[in-house]
This record gives sequence, structure tokens and C-alpha cells, in this order.
Amino acid sequence: MIPYIPNTKDDQKKMLEEIGVESINDLFESIPPHLRLKTEVNLPSSLSEMELIGRLRGLSKKNVSLDEYISFLGAGSYDHFIPTIIDHLSNRAEFYTSYTPYQAEASQGTLQAIYEYQSLICNLFKMDVSNASMYDGATALAEAVILAYNVNHRQKVLVSKTIHPEYRQVLTTYVEKTLGLSIIEINYRNGITDLTELEEKIDEDTSCVVVQNPNFFGCLEEVKEIEKIVHKFGSLYIVSVDPISLGLLIPPGDYNVDVAVGEGQALGNHLNFGGPYLGIFTCKKEFLRKVPGRVVGETTDKKGKRGFVLTLQTREQHIRRERATSNICTNHNLNALRAAIYLSTLGEEGLKEVANLCLQKSHYAAERICQISGFELSFTSPFLKEFSVKCPVSSHKINKLLWENKIIGGFDLGKFYPELRDCLLFCVTEKRTKGEIDKLTSLLEKMV
Repeated sequence: MIPYIPNTKDDQKKMLEEIGVESINDLFESIPPHLRLKTEVNLPSSLSEMELIGRLRGLSKKNVSLDEYISFLGAGSYDHFIPTIIDHLSNRAEFYTSYTPYQAEASQGTLQAIYEYQSLICNLFKMDVSNASMYDGATALAEAVILAYNVNHRQKVLVSKTIHPEYRQVLTTYVEKTLGLSIIEINYRNGITDLTELEEKIDEDTSCVVVQNPNFFGCLEEVKEIEKIVHKFGSLYIVSVDPISLGLLIPPGDYNVDVAVGEGQALGNHLNFGGPYLGIFTCKKEFLRKVPGRVVGETTDKKGKRGFVLTLQTREQHIRRERATSNICTNHNLNALRAAIYLSTLGEEGLKEVANLCLQKSHYAAERICQISGFELSFTSPFLKEFSVKCPVSSHKINKLLWENKIIGGFDLGKFYPELRDCLLFCVTEKRTKGEIDKLTSLLEKMV
């Protein structure tokens, strides 16, 4: 018997009689006796609310947060400043407790918030269409490749090794294991996609070419040169983009990208222990009917009053599963709302300033680190916000020393790139101060 379920003995007796068994133990007859628990569950004694809060607070102190530690770790999740207005507005009950609007047009506030998000993302990416968001950057990238396959039905996918390694793992699960497409990785040279190898491997059977800009190493890809190669063979050009970088860099639409995706966590969303995050998905208008997820549109009612409707959605799978464009039929609405508030709050000039601060501070950090004997940049390609450093001692030792001094160090690239063993990927956002960067470098000096 589970005592915290508030059923009296009479309640239990009536329920057992209704289902035709004599005791609760009879419900578990299908479980072999040797697998059943024969001892009491090891749970602490009951606590009052006040005692429970005290216990939980004590447990929470075993964790650390970015209020206590300085972070130079990026690799897909970023410690950007979040204006307080974002928490203030997104935590309102009508936003925070809402869920997927099954009777969509009755939820005009939710639909308008999604519509504004789509409009802001289209403007930022300079793309024709944005959906209402996906689960995260990795799933958005995988869905982009599926869209390409649904458009041209070609079997080969060329993927740069400079794309986030975990994104590539998700992509493999999605399209290689499920759809049977062939994923061919393109090597990098000096931290960016090797265009010579790309030209050698692309052909008329190539469905799409996938790159990331800035890429996983923080380096800027030669996006215009890649576009010329991709479209020469009629393949689709897919780019995963850091939305913060678009405060400075040319947007995907301006270099003729077919599908542009990205991780939107940096747009006003907390790190959240790795999720939930925000998958940005945009494309050219000719692919609108192939878009996964949902798209909200603006209309007028019979009285001419402005309103919003769920124009497209992947709900075909409820009645005609074979017609569905994707298994993802919902969106991360709260995360998208936060992104919309963030972009509205900062505006064009504010986003430009954030990106510029990331650029200037990351270059200052790289310069300071490379002044230390034995440390040097892994690549000489231009970078924004993140950069890789070759270290004279093991990455593990460096990060251990930094952790002991309340600094979260760089990402050990050797985990995914054996040739980059003892190379650390450092990230410097607008939140990092000169004093914090100088503290980092002074600790690194102690390692040599």
C-alpha cells in the first residue's frame, strides 16, 4: 500500500471490488515474485512544509550557479545577459501556464505572440518564412535536412565537420538511421569547411549541404563561396546560425540560403541545465508546404477586425500520418515568447551592440591568453565569441584549476576531435568583464 495516496480503506475496498481483485498485491501478479520488493521503501520520515523547504534548500546548495561562478564555457549554450523585463513578462500566468492551443483560434494572445516571434525571426534572418519554433537547434537542423529530402528526394547529405558534434549525432539518428540517407562529412582546414573537398564530393545526387556559421570552433565560414558550390548542383543550402551573431554578420537570406536554422537559447533564455531550448527554423517561401511544426498567420474576421490563425500545422499525423511533414507537431512557445521579448527589448542597435561586445571581448581574451608561453590559437580564421586554444598542459588540469577558483573553463575539443587533444574552446560573451578575463589569464599563467 502507498500511504500518501489519500484513499481510505473503504475507498480501496470499493475500487478493488470494482476491478474484481481481493487485494492490492493481486494487481502485481504479472511480476515474478523474485523481482518484487520485499522490504520497506527507504524513504525519510514525513516532514512539515517548513522542514521540507529547509531540506530542499540544503540540497540545492550542493549545486553551483553562474551567480557564483564565472563561465567561459559555450559550445552551444551561452551565458548572455537577460533583461529583467523578460522574466517579468514571460512569467505572467497567461503565458507561463498555457499549452498548445488545440482550439487555436480561441487563443488569440498565444497566436499573436507566436506571430510576432515569427516576424522578428524572419526579419533577423532575412528569410521568407519562420515556423513557430522547434525543440532545439539540433532538431531544427535535422528537420531542415528532412525538408531537403522531401523537396528533391536525393539520397546524399554533405555535412561539415565544423558543425556542433552533438547536432551531427542527432542528424545521424534522424536521417541516416530512420530515412536511410547517406551522410558524408566534409573535413575542415584552418577551422573552416574545406571547400576543395566539398567540390570533390558534391554531385547531382546531393540533397543538401549543411554548414554552421559561426561554426562550432567559433570561426566564420566562407558562406558565399559555399553557396556557389551548392547551387551549381541544384542542392539545397542549409545553414545553422547563432542568432546573436546576426547583430554583425550578414543574415542567411542575403547569401541565398534555402533553409536557415539555429539555437535560440541565447535570445533571452536561461541555460536551464541544458533545456528546454528553442529551435529556430526559417526557409524560402517556396518550401512553405514542407515546413515542419506550425505556422501562425494574420487575417481579418468578417467584421474586418485583425486576428490570428494557425495557418499550417503538422496535425495531419492525427488522421493521415503519411501526410505529416514531421513528428514534431508542437513548439516551444514559452521559449519563443522570451526570444520575441528579447529581440523587441534590444532592437536592432541593441543586438548589434551585444554582438560587437562579444567580438571585442573574445578577441581581447584570445590575445591575452596567447601572450602566455605555450598557448596559441588553434586556427587563424576569423572568429566571433568563441575560439580554440592549443594548451601546453592537459585540458583536464587547466579546467580543474579554474574550477577550484570558481571559473568554468573551456570545452575540451578532444572529446569529439582527437586531433585537437588539449585544445580548449573558450567562449566570451558580453557579460564577461576585463577583470574576469584577466583573472582567467593569470590562472593560466600558473600552469606553465
